[in-house]
Amino acid sequence: MTAATPPAPSFRLDGRTAMVTGAGGGIGARIALGLAQYGAAVACTDLAGDGLQRSVEAVRQAGGKAEAFPMDLTDAEAFNRCVPDAESALGPLTLAVNCAGVHSTSPAEDMELAMWQRLVDINLTGVFQSCRVQGQALLRNGGGSIVNIGSISATIANRGINQVHYNATKAAVVQLSRALAIEWVDRGIRVNTVSPGYVRTGMARGVVSSRTAEQFIDDIPMRRLAHPDELVGPVVFLLSDASSYVTGTELLVDGGVTAW
Repeated sequence: MTAATPPAPSFRLDGRTAMVTGAGGGIGARIALGLAQYGAAVACTDLAGDGLQRSVEAVRQAGGKAEAFPMDLTDAEAFNRCVPDAESALGPLTLAVNCAGVHSTSPAEDMELAMWQRLVDINLTGVFQSCRVQGQALLRNGGGSIVNIGSISATIANRGINQVHYNATKAAVVQLSRALAIEWVDRGIRVNTVSPGYVRTGMARGVVSSRTAEQFIDDIPMRRLAHPDELVGPVVFLLSDASSYVTGTELLVDGGVTAW
């Protein structure tokens, strides 16, 4: 008797509610739309503004379900309220993608402490706060998956860019994700990191201006910048049941930069 063919792994997110921080633009906006295209209802969070509403409208125009939840990531009380509000509107939270982040540049010897602290507050403490409150919800709801957006700057020091504070926070996000993955592994929550290389977003354009585009492309084996669309697949994979045995990992999406 021929054995039954096992089902193909599912990348679908139907019937699940996801939260995306930093959904008002760039990678976060594209990921919010991508999750909806794979079936999730999406709670879009970011600072209040037109970008956040455009992201919600893009999801709805594509036939998906989304709601906007304006908030400042550094406001702990606001985030504590945001998750229950999202669940009331869209259903129990079981998925999360933390994209919110900022950058700036300065030689280390000239860097003001306020510049350092701002990046730590948003890029690291903000991600921890997001994971903490999202994790509380996932534990109540029987588990789920969290993806934090890191950067190749967690692995390399980018040539020609003075961003010691940014690099440090992104490296910390990778280790934070690993630690959370192990802490929650026996309670049904998976935590992973997607670390992009150079992506064509407004945030990246500010960095690229400090070097020519040609210099950046010379650093990339694939000889081009990434498009935000190319982050959707890796994130969906790590959120979906197709990656059910994957936790505590960092998935580099960098066109081969870190393979040099």
